[in-house]
Amino acid sequence: MDPLTYDLVLAGLTVGSAAALTGIGLIVTYRATGVLNLAHGAIAMICAFLLRQLAVGWGWPLPLAACLTLLVAAPGLGLLMSFVGSDPARALAATIGVLVLLIGVAGLVWGPGARADAPAILPDTPWIQLAAVCVLAGAVAAVTRWTRFGKELRAVVDNRALAELGGIDAGRVAAAGWAFGAFTAGLTGVLLAPYVRLDPYGLPLLVMEVMAVAVAARMRSLPVAVGTALVLGVAQAQLTRFHPSGRLDPLLQALGSNLFVVALLIAALTMRGVGVPEPAAALRPTGPARGAVTGAARRAPDTGTALRALAATLRPGPVVRIRQLTWVPVAVLLVFPVVSTPHTAVAVPALAVVLLSLVIVTGRSGQLALGQAAYAGLGALFAARLSERLPELVALPVAVALVAPLGLLTGWPAIRRRGLALALTTFAVGTVVSRFVLTQPYATSGVTVSRPAGFGSDRAFYTLELALLGCSLLAVAALRRGRMGRALAAMRDHEQGAAAAGVPVPRLKLLAFVLGAALAALGGGLLSMGASAFDATAYDPVRGLLWFAALMILGADTLLAAPAAAVLLTVLDSGSHTGLAATAVGALALLLTRFRPAARPPRRLTRTPLGERARARLPRPPVALARSGTGTRAPRRPAPDWAEVSPPGPLTARGLRLSYGAFTVLDGVDLTVEPGRVTALVGPNGAGKSTLFHCLCGTLRPASGRVALAGTDITRRSAHARTRLGVARTFQQLAVFPSLTVAEQVRIGAEQGRVRDPGRTVESVLRLLDLDGASVRDRYTAGLPTGLLRRVELARALAGQPYVLLLDEPAAGLDADEARALAGVLSALAAHGTAVLVVEHDLDLVAEIADTVHTMKAGRISP
Repeated sequence: MDPLTYDLVLAGLTVGSAAALTGIGLIVTYRATGVLNLAHGAIAMICAFLLRQLAVGWGWPLPLAACLTLLVAAPGLGLLMSFVGSDPARALAATIGVLVLLIGVAGLVWGPGARADAPAILPDTPWIQLAAVCVLAGAVAAVTRWTRFGKELRAVVDNRALAELGGIDAGRVAAAGWAFGAFTAGLTGVLLAPYVRLDPYGLPLLVMEVMAVAVAARMRSLPVAVGTALVLGVAQAQLTRFHPSGRLDPLLQALGSNLFVVALLIAALTMRGVGVPEPAAALRPTGPARGAVTGAARRAPDTGTALRALAATLRPGPVVRIRQLTWVPVAVLLVFPVVSTPHTAVAVPALAVVLLSLVIVTGRSGQLALGQAAYAGLGALFAARLSERLPELVALPVAVALVAPLGLLTGWPAIRRRGLALALTTFAVGTVVSRFVLTQPYATSGVTVSRPAGFGSDRAFYTLELALLGCSLLAVAALRRGRMGRALAAMRDHEQGAAAAGVPVPRLKLLAFVLGAALAALGGGLLSMGASAFDATAYDPVRGLLWFAALMILGADTLLAAPAAAVLLTVLDSGSHTGLAATAVGALALLLTRFRPAARPPRRLTRTPLGERARARLPRPPVALARSGTGTRAPRRPAPDWAEVSPPGPLTARGLRLSYGAFTVLDGVDLTVEPGRVTALVGPNGAGKSTLFHCLCGTLRPASGRVALAGTDITRRSAHARTRLGVARTFQQLAVFPSLTVAEQVRIGAEQGRVRDPGRTVESVLRLLDLDGASVRDRYTAGLPTGLLRRVELARALAGQPYVLLLDEPAAGLDADEARALAGVLSALAAHGTAVLVVEHDLDLVAEIADTVHTMKAGRISP
């Protein structure tokens, strides 16, 4: 091995060892708590600063300073984070709060500048660091395998509730995981600090980039994480020796400096099992296959669900009640600089526009976008480059038009990802853009920024920004109030429920990211014009996390939150105390996650004789139903002109097969759901009923076989496409949208279906199911009783005027009176000509309503 190669290997092992420590800490924390500690890099940074302060600033002996930093301060931070409780959403919110808070504290105490005099606690040789990593990994493996604590840890990972019933103190296990993870973060920070820039933003971002090793190990395998870290470290070092001629050289040099970023993006895109929520109960194999098929999913904590609940967790609590504010004080704050000195406040409207992009993407559509700062930076860069040939007022909208389609970079992965996997992907995309475009001389050298002609003064440009902000607010307000806004809210609240209502979820996700990228680009261009310079640090990925957290604490789905957060961030950072805004935002995030008020108990509503009302209000069938032993002749109803399936007919399944590994769930199933009849499907747990149901709905695709509606093959149609063809469904576990009223939920079903007059249909369905009272129709569904929510979900399905209605255990959670009322409604619907399929365990209900009963066992329907 030549000397250069050997030296590069040693340098790569140094970086790889630090990355391996990060992977070990993240995996242990995740397995003990179910949370990916997003504050890992901030803890590393603050420990590095603390060690430098003790050893260099105050002259303490290095061993004593290291012991205090790594054995006291770092685990102490981890223990403090464990006090947020066992709720995954609160813990995740706490990690974001800690990340922002520690960055702010570092800025306040040590300032924003970089430090190059951090002490080294180990000799400058990678072999010692590598040995330390191996010893630490071996110790963790030994503890988890052969000690009592390790058994308790595995029990908590497998099933926390069951472990607590068995007498295990799950809180103590989680606290130990937090403490150990913080220790490894501190060790990573003090090892990296002597070799990289030590500043409040740079080191946290560097450590967050090396999360790639933990993601590549699927947050489980320590050997895979360590091996991946070492390979990436050595590969990144070796890339620095290549210097091809031409335009490839700068790109290759950027790759050699940021290989971990690329690895994070690839890992987030390919490792779909990371952070994806556990399948719904109806989608899980049951019976003998349960342990073999879903064991890994059950062991992994439901992090995706927790992340989707993050926005709800950070809703304004007793500390901040942004929803109770009026527009007057914020308008005064925005307009005041026009009549005073607007130099400091010139960034406020521009930043508010950027934050509005998060209102659309995260607040309204529920997608956890952590990379919006990158689109703001691209907007600033494109506007600056275009203004070299075009007037600034022309260059800015052209830049917005060019950046908007780039929202597909994060929108396309969002189609099949959610929760933690989506958050990691959006953060990785934003970091890749920052590292490979915004901070590279080949993209930014020679960039000059100027303000539009006639708007050179601060006051004039501020007025222009206010006008553009006003237009953006009006556009977002119109979007939130309209049909698309309701569909976005439904997708945010319950994605599968939205698809079942006919919402085209993939298309809507793409649209949300494209609109968000456009707004972020507009705000980014205004930011650079206001500063009359392009500064890549203004669009740093970690700074984007600060923007994200600020909007979360003020209400992500609130128009007022964007300008309020912009005022807060700008005013707090306008003085000499750098980091005050981050400190305040982080502290508020922690307070809101820790002291969120409890939800009010639901108010019971009076019941009505729903079955009789439904029979009276449904119109008479246009053709009398001729019942016989072989079936029912469907009524002749005119097909809507939009329908792809012309005449309504039965829903049929022929030869459906589906297996999970070696276990066959569906074994050649044939089923017909006929119009004008109630068909029931019963059988023991694990028989395959729910799997068959989801194959009919479109949420699962069989390995072979055919599903047809009126003779047209719909096997490959998505769930929302089948809804629009006339196949509606309800869920075993209620799929309602808590942020919408009862009437709005029903309206979504009518708007997304083939109904020509949604308003009239909504009123008809509300009357049919006795939901038209003023005390019911305008109430939000959060906290309503189960019986009423079942009616709301059924009303939403009926509002699309379906030909086929599929019900998955509709009586679950209902009392006897509510079940009898439901039976009356279903009988009335069938009498009207609707084809109804019921998967139900309540045999009394089945006996009362079913015309045909099929028994399913071991993946087959008994003759």
